[in-house]
Amino acid sequence: MNDVGMNSKTENILPAAPSAWDQLANPSLAEQHQTQQQQQQQQHLHQAQSPQMQASSPTTVSAPLLTPTKTTPPDVAHIPSGVAPGAVPGAAVGANFNEELSPELTQQGWRKFWSKREGRPYFWNKLTGESLWEPPGLNRGPQQFDPLTDPLGICSNGPLPHPHNSYNNSHPSPHNHTLKRRASEDAQHSGHMPPGSGSGGGGGTGGPPPLKKYVLPGPWDLEVPTNVLIYERLPTTFPQPYPEVEALRGSLTMRLGKTYEDLCNKRESIAPPKDSFQRWLIERRIIDQGVDPLLPSQCQPEISPQMYREILRDIPIKIVKPKFTGDARKQLSRYCDAAKKIVERRGASEESKKIVKWNADEAYEWLRRTVGASYEDFQDRLAHLQRQCEPHIIATVRVSVEQLCAKLYHLSVQHARNIRERHAHILKEHGIPELTAPLQPPVTRKVWCYPVQFALPSPRMPQIDYINDRDHMVIKYTNSAVMAAPDTHVVNISHLQKLEQLYRYNCFDDKKFDFFIGRAYCMLKRYATFLGNNANPNQQEPELTQAALPAVVFECLHHHFNVTFECFASPLNCYFRQYCSAFGDTDSFFGSRGSFLDFKPVSGSFQVNPPYCEELIDASLQHIDRLLTDSVEPLSFIVFLQEWKDPPLKCLSKIEDSPYKRKQVVVMGMEHEYRHGLQHCIPKSEVNFKSIVGTMVVWLQNAAGYARWAPTEARVDALLEAFRPGRERDRDKATATAVPVQPSCSASASSPDVVTPGNSSGGEIAATGPGKPSTPATV
Repeated sequence: MNDVGMNSKTENILPAAPSAWDQLANPSLAEQHQTQQQQQQQQHLHQAQSPQMQASSPTTVSAPLLTPTKTTPPDVAHIPSGVAPGAVPGAAVGANFNEELSPELTQQGWRKFWSKREGRPYFWNKLTGESLWEPPGLNRGPQQFDPLTDPLGICSNGPLPHPHNSYNNSHPSPHNHTLKRRASEDAQHSGHMPPGSGSGGGGGTGGPPPLKKYVLPGPWDLEVPTNVLIYERLPTTFPQPYPEVEALRGSLTMRLGKTYEDLCNKRESIAPPKDSFQRWLIERRIIDQGVDPLLPSQCQPEISPQMYREILRDIPIKIVKPKFTGDARKQLSRYCDAAKKIVERRGASEESKKIVKWNADEAYEWLRRTVGASYEDFQDRLAHLQRQCEPHIIATVRVSVEQLCAKLYHLSVQHARNIRERHAHILKEHGIPELTAPLQPPVTRKVWCYPVQFALPSPRMPQIDYINDRDHMVIKYTNSAVMAAPDTHVVNISHLQKLEQLYRYNCFDDKKFDFFIGRAYCMLKRYATFLGNNANPNQQEPELTQAALPAVVFECLHHHFNVTFECFASPLNCYFRQYCSAFGDTDSFFGSRGSFLDFKPVSGSFQVNPPYCEELIDASLQHIDRLLTDSVEPLSFIVFLQEWKDPPLKCLSKIEDSPYKRKQVVVMGMEHEYRHGLQHCIPKSEVNFKSIVGTMVVWLQNAAGYARWAPTEARVDALLEAFRPGRERDRDKATATAVPVQPSCSASASSPDVVTPGNSSGGEIAATGPGKPSTPATV
């Protein structure tokens, strides 16, 4: 804005105004500055009057002034060249725009400007940053705008609470001033209404105009408001994520995974089971009460049943389904050799040695005398050999496998302790004290579900470099004290825009996006650490990642079953802006409500797609059963599970016996698609792929949920149709031709104009691809 209402000399005389943020924090500064300005203006105007002007005759006609002087009233701050657009010289519009402001309003800092976008004048206060369409009045009440997010204040309809408001005024805490403001505390926040309030169309409502929405195109729908109610809960005691700590955690976790691989190779003479380390992290998080959000540090029992079971399954060799008859014959021979070596070298009992050797020799003899055996014959013989030898092999290696699992856990405890000590040291350097007293319990009341809150503030973020490279951004963090080389992560521009939008919706302590890049790096680093793809994420296969349901399936779920919440997702693959994820500390700034097992909704409609971990699926089904039993309000969970036959999941019997099961269908393998778990960094052409296994869909609902969102035949048919391959690609093509995509935004806090609408992309973890099931990162 070009302020020409006062000349440069006058401007230099006036004192500098305090910033709008300082006025919010300390209103007395604005009052002191305004009083000081009025005194200096009056003194200046008094000195500007010359004796010749005071003695001149009233009838004297002076020449018109060609330049503004100190006595020129600052009536109009900026006049566009010519006249106002659409106005005729001398018409009412032009006269209205040149209307002078009263001296009192000018002294208060008000100026008049022309809005090229709206084609009409508006009024702006240079002292407070407030702006109005209508002429301001004297003795205005308290400011009704937020100078950070709405500097013009035109769309604001109420005072904004201080960004550092306490978590709950009814139970003060020494650390409450550091908490982010919850979306549920603001009436009509994010443009959604409470249940049953309805939103009328047309005029005559008497309320303020609706806020403009920044609808981001893409395979997601971040404008869907939540219909989930929860009881208020305590903030997390985990410290806020910090880049140096995340880099250290990634380094130690990679070292721990390498140790696990070495132990399997040297002790058990096998390769570590595929994705076993990631599933171990998931299984440990179910019962872990430790101090680290990723590495287990306080678990009972210390030995993981999941890891113990998977290692034993691959001893003496890993059994795979052979493709050809020759492969089946070779696998039978290799099993005989490995079984004999184990009982000979591990000090097995004489009885075990005798039985294993006798069965192995019999299998050798069968191979020598059998010519032209079929594929099924070799498989049957291998199964018979396993049944005979497996009990004796397990008895021989049981102690060694238990020691391996225990050693890995104890190393994890040590790493978690080192990470916590380093994090505490960083907080101390920034003057942030640790929690010394337990947090006060919140008032028991129902609120809209809100992201995870923190009891401790965030230290200032270090410098993190980011470079735009065509259609993606490279985020690089350098810290020679933690890692030898810079740590680099790549994210597509569309997903970076998505992270910005999620951050804008869910983060209320960083309106200027000062911490955005640092927090985005921590989130990307956490998932790269979990998935073990720090080296080259583009080389990972789908089963190592977090696959997601297609966007058209989510659209169908929302349209027919009013689903607005994902129970297993991440900021990178979520479809809605509210979800649960594995890492509430890094994901909370982007909308995460924390772990699903700690999330206790009262009502709502949910989509559930847990990763393929038997312990997690079992715990999730039990948690859903408790929620449906405890609530009489509408609750609905649509569960998606992969139909892996080998090994079959025993916990699926809980679904068959559940009194809340309303419907169950199966989408056949190779007849539906998923979205790649690394959709944020791979080419768009590789995002969709077919699932080789079937997907079982189960509706679990209480009575009220069934009455509201019953799986009728028409709704189920619509969901099955949405699963049809190619539907998402057709949708993307239609969207691309109908809606132009805006240029990508940067990683700054700039607020673009209204972006063209787009839809959805999935957000859960689905097991996909050949071999073992997936290892997604949400718990």
